[in-house]
Amino acid sequence: MKSTVEQIRARFDADVERFSNLETGQSATMDAPLCMDLVASAAVAVMQGGMRDLLDIGCGAGNYTLKVIQKLAAAQNGGGRVALNCTLVDLSRPMLDKAVERITAQTSGTVRAMQGDMRELELGEQSFDAVVTAATLHHLRSDEEWRAMFAKIHRALRPGGALWIFDFVEQVNPAIHAMMWERYGEYLEALKGGGEAGRVYREHVFAYVTQEDTPRDVGFQLRMMREVGFVGEEILHKNGLFAAFGARRK
Repeated sequence: MKSTVEQIRARFDADVERFSNLETGQSATMDAPLCMDLVASAAVAVMQGGMRDLLDIGCGAGNYTLKVIQKLAAAQNGGGRVALNCTLVDLSRPMLDKAVERITAQTSGTVRAMQGDMRELELGEQSFDAVVTAATLHHLRSDEEWRAMFAKIHRALRPGGALWIFDFVEQVNPAIHAMMWERYGEYLEALKGGGEAGRVYREHVFAYVTQEDTPRDVGFQLRMMREVGFVGEEILHKNGLFAAFGARRK
């Protein structure tokens, strides 16, 4: 049995500080700082610096939205304060509180927090110029949930807006997936300096990934996005079991 929504919420409630580092991002994910930068840059580039409304699904402590604000400020006025309206979605109230605190200090736009399961929340119709989501969609379970979530995000975007994802993904070939899983384990061990501490950390991460996550391969996700109306798919980066990619609404 996979973890329930309540069990996942409880783990994130207790892990706010680890998700509050804008320099490292989510350190248990490979290439986290690079992919955060790529996702934020792509979100701003597609809108040519004209973004007004951003939705961050699974916002955690707000890193991705903060990075978008940084990129938008540089694109609009060389680094000055911007007026970006930010809607933040997360299961965890402590995560949301931290995100609101950090983001409110960086934008003169409105900041709205929505706590709950992304599958159940109403995101509106043509309300956002961009949607970002990091290490979140892999909690979806069935094909129907994946399709419904992508369709909901598509409806929430304005024409020309785009969805940008960084996430844990599967490989199509089981042998390749096993190979990449081992490489990920080596990365986790090295993150803690190797030795016993590295092995313990590896097993800790592997345990909650196995218990909580149901990732899908990049091809599956891009096909599902096309089925609900997205176009212009872009793969920004892929390293092992982690990928950054997206597409836009016509």
